[in-house]
Amino acid sequence: MNNTFQVQGMTCGHCEMAVKKAVVRLDPEAKVVIDRAAGKVDVDSAKPREEIAQAIAEEGYAVSA
Repeated sequence: MNNTFQVQGMTCGHCEMAVKKAVVRLDPEAKVVIDRAAGKVDVDSAKPREEIAQAIAEEGYAVSA
């Protein structure tokens, strides 16, 4: 299932990696595409949307639909 999240606070490559690692820890099979400039994170994963959003939020980023 493909989900798109608006993520605030990603300002550098390290931020992108932190978000990607958080999602992959939750689902090692997930495909994550990040557009830092747009603040957009696309995740293709079988995990529920809420769990993915929580994993990103736990890294310290504000997540919205």
